[in-house]
Amino acid sequence: MTKYCLTVTCETSRGIVAAIATFLANHDCNISDSSQYDDMETGQFFMRISFDAQGTFGQPELEAAFAKVAETFGMTFAFHDESKKMKVVIMVSRFGHCLNDLLYRVKIGALPVEIVGVVSNHMDYQKVVVNNDIPFHCIKVTKENKPEAEAAIMRVVEDAGAELIVLARYMQILSDEMCQKMSGRIINIHHSFLPSFKGANPYKQAYERGVKLIGATSHYVTADLDEGPIIEQDIVRITHAQSASDYVSLGRDVESQVLSRAIHAHANHRVFVNGNKTVVFSASPGSYSSERMG
Repeated sequence: MTKYCLTVTCETSRGIVAAIATFLANHDCNISDSSQYDDMETGQFFMRISFDAQGTFGQPELEAAFAKVAETFGMTFAFHDESKKMKVVIMVSRFGHCLNDLLYRVKIGALPVEIVGVVSNHMDYQKVVVNNDIPFHCIKVTKENKPEAEAAIMRVVEDAGAELIVLARYMQILSDEMCQKMSGRIINIHHSFLPSFKGANPYKQAYERGVKLIGATSHYVTADLDEGPIIEQDIVRITHAQSASDYVSLGRDVESQVLSRAIHAHANHRVFVNGNKTVVFSASPGSYSSERMG
């Protein structure tokens, strides 16, 4: 018995859920988890179904047979084998809190991904990465060599068969071409002080202004800097008694947690891009504890 998940996007229409459920029943599949959302503003329908395939139908047979249902409703769909971990390349510069957090979560099985490479424009985390038996690639980026550097990064991604790039505090702006090529497959993390506190030391700026909430945002990367569809956000409260260094520590913690939850949702195919926004289906109770690990 193999566990799959089916993701579906299409224009809203009567009978979609019934057609999918009937198809799965007719192919000896048992639904274990189902989420759906009908966006009345955009007229788009989104659905994610986990199911057990108990018969002789494998993924190729299910995909071929379901194509007829999909054609009827104009669906974009995909079947995913839930036993297969998503391959991820992490990119990092000199702030390593998110990288270290992800390495640990993957090591203990809290994230359903396989880190197949780490790319950095510095050598700071080479030993950490190599000690985790993960290939490390130092690719320097300058204004003069940016096209060549991004080509080298894409070779790492393609050679490793990576399905997702994670910017774990990677402090280089990606080109429009790379953003378009990897559309919906690059996740970024940053503090949520923008646009109020830009540039260097945003946490120090926030401290000097007496900010009472520290937040982090994880989103898909687009050509518009830090403006891609948001996947996950969170905040932590602070008081007047906390120092500027406390702001930084708390900020690192919330960034790490938000990024891991965004990756968890993406790797489990629970995120659907809906124009400038996303539809994010909650994890089932059995897997929620790992998603909320902190």
